[in-house]
Parts: sequence; structure tokens; C-alpha cells
Amino acid sequence: VQLQASGGGLVQAGGSLRLSCVASGRTFSRYNVGWFRQAPGKEREFVAALTWSGGSSYYADSVKGRFTISRNNVKNMVYLQMNSLKPDDTAVYYCAANIDSTSRAESEWSVWGQGTQVTVSS
Repeated sequence: VQLQASGGGLVQAGGSLRLSCVASGRTFSRYNVGWFRQAPGKEREFVAALTWSGGSSYYADSVKGRFTISRNNVKNMVYLQMNSLKPDDTAVYYCAANIDSTSRAESEWSVWGQGTQVTVSS
């Protein structure tokens, strides 16, 4: 599986963006998927994860209630709907996938896409 993220941009605080991640490979539906982000000068951190079936989702406390992760296994797509954006959400966002878990630990994820920049102005 290979991943490619898109949809980042510049938005004002309070606004919304939807990130997309397209996956290649016929086994994508077997993978759990996730989003991570890395702000300038900070380590990459967990944002959200979704199981292969879409039945269970997990969120960082900082985005819970504002962000929603979803997937379309027919289209091989993963989405991150981001609402009520804050300047603290400014970061490069990465989509990721793995077979075994939905861990919040970056090291547990085996497949990564390139990042897409999200900038939230105050």
C-alpha cells in the first residue's frame, strides 16, 4: 500500500478543511488508517485513527469533537474533516496505515504518505 495526502491549505481560525488521502494497492481495505501531524519544532503526534472496517475510531483529546476521520474502501480513500480550526492546529498532516493496530505511537505505523501543510491564521 502507498499513500498520498492532499487538501491542506490556509484557513482562518474557526474555519474548516477536509484532508484526503488516496491509497494504492488492492489490500487497502485490510489496513487500519490514521492521521498524524507535526508542528514546527515539535514531534509528530497522533491525531486520529480508524479501523479497517470503519467500526471504531480514536482521537487525540485536542481534536475530539472537532475532527472526524472516515474512509471509503471502494474508492481507497481516507478523509479527515477538520472543523472549528485553531491556530494550534497548524502543522504538516500525514496519513498512515498499518495492519496490526490503531496505536497512538508513531513507531507502530508502517506505511506513510507525504505530508500536506495546514495553516490556521488567527
